[in-house]
Amino acid sequence: MTHPDARETKQLQRRSFIGAAVALVRNTWRKLTSMRTALVLLFLLALAAVPGALLPQRNLNVGKVSAYIAARPTLGGWMDKIELFDVFSSSWFTAIYVLLFVSLIGCLIPRLAEHLRALRSTPVRAPRNLSRLPHHHAAELSADSTAAVERIRAALPRWRLAVRTADDGATELSAEKGYLREAGNLLFHFSLLGLLVAIAVGKLFGYEGSVIVIADGGPGFCNTSPAVYDSFKTGNATDGTGLEPFCIRVNDFTADYLDNGQASMFTSNISYQEGATDDGQWNSYQLKVNSPLRIGGERVYLTGHGYAPQFTVTFPDGQSRTESLQFRPDDATTFLSSGALRFDPPGGTYSSAEERRNNQIAVEGLFAPTAAFNGTLLTSAFPDMRDPAVAIDIYKGDTGLDTGIPQSIFSLNTEMINQGRLTKQARVNLRPGESSILPDGTRVTFDGAKEFANLQVSHDPAQVWVLVFAITMITGLITSLVIKRRRIWVRITSKTTDLGQVSLIELGGLARTDHAGWGAEFDTVHRRIWQTEGPARREERHGDQ
Repeated sequence: MTHPDARETKQLQRRSFIGAAVALVRNTWRKLTSMRTALVLLFLLALAAVPGALLPQRNLNVGKVSAYIAARPTLGGWMDKIELFDVFSSSWFTAIYVLLFVSLIGCLIPRLAEHLRALRSTPVRAPRNLSRLPHHHAAELSADSTAAVERIRAALPRWRLAVRTADDGATELSAEKGYLREAGNLLFHFSLLGLLVAIAVGKLFGYEGSVIVIADGGPGFCNTSPAVYDSFKTGNATDGTGLEPFCIRVNDFTADYLDNGQASMFTSNISYQEGATDDGQWNSYQLKVNSPLRIGGERVYLTGHGYAPQFTVTFPDGQSRTESLQFRPDDATTFLSSGALRFDPPGGTYSSAEERRNNQIAVEGLFAPTAAFNGTLLTSAFPDMRDPAVAIDIYKGDTGLDTGIPQSIFSLNTEMINQGRLTKQARVNLRPGESSILPDGTRVTFDGAKEFANLQVSHDPAQVWVLVFAITMITGLITSLVIKRRRIWVRITSKTTDLGQVSLIELGGLARTDHAGWGAEFDTVHRRIWQTEGPARREERHGDQ
């Protein structure tokens, strides 16, 4: 049998443990929901976003992430483990984001309740000794207490007023203004909370796709499936189905450059068709940087450009194939670009499928929009297409077109070259119109180049709310900075003299915020009260000027 003292000891220990746990939870909650913690978390959120801006992110460019890790195997591996290449979807960034939400909600709701109570309450009673306040003024007024109160009301037109009778019979008046300051402060913080929620909703239910379209008025693309995009990413709450139907053709592209080669403006004339695509009605629009096309809930941005060299391969029997394909800009300043093209012989050129496969042509090399040669080495001197040229290797053999294996559009499969399935036939530099003839009589001609536009289609269902909350944030911030909290107390003591009723008025003022300029405001108030009064019988004042 358990001794009673032992049971009591266990109960006391259990209660002590529960009390300590409750105290720990309570103190943790108070610290988490303090404004200081919210500010620290907001700073940490901004700090945590820095790696996302400086390092390549996997959801934007997997190739750059792989290249970064390959160049720094040890450091890159550790950075990948702590999710520095997936910053905005990482566990630690999400934790900061959620804690900031909780902290903001926990500290704003009590502040809102307190502000509502302050709006319903009357201004506080006057202190006993008004002369001890930072600003004080006293003078006699030839009027009774009722007239004095009305004069003071007229001098404080937009102040909240409360009139009371003190224990000694004097009339006290409490006045306060600046309640909108806290309202603006709350509006700012609730708008910040709403902005964060709107951004999160947009990321959950939105999507974003990028596609390269050659600017020659060709077929363009239709927003019918994620498969039409070169890269497509969706939020966790959407799967990319139910896209807004529209089609876009890029008719031309123009880039304006400064003398140093820096781009100043991109412009593209496009045609688009909304909804059903069989009515033949196309609309025109001039697409510019930061001037997107808006179709329903979609936005189409012009995010970049490049060049698509065009080659014509004429096979020994006279049949030819012409193809243009985008090259990847390797130098963002001069647009020296690299890429590869593959050509399958037309039907009937060779007697069997195997012979046809072994006589495919591949072109791999560099494109320069404004050519500059150092001997036979090609580079580019300017990003605009003034004197285009290519430096290419021409291969013959099995390019892997019919293997069903995905291949890069910017380079050939080195494994096929190493295995001898693709053999190099020539290395040449070509300008538009120039050709290279292979030993079997195949002619490879460089026809020139076309420009391509990189388009980004974005859908963000919360974009309007982001704008609304941004505007209300600015409104709340301006309100909290402009409005100032002020308090004034007045004590009126009336007496009867040979000349009639005389009231001694004591005026005291206190600035709850922003003490600068309060002295001049206080002087303005007491001048309003006595502005129609003749010479005062007795006047005394003090305060910080």
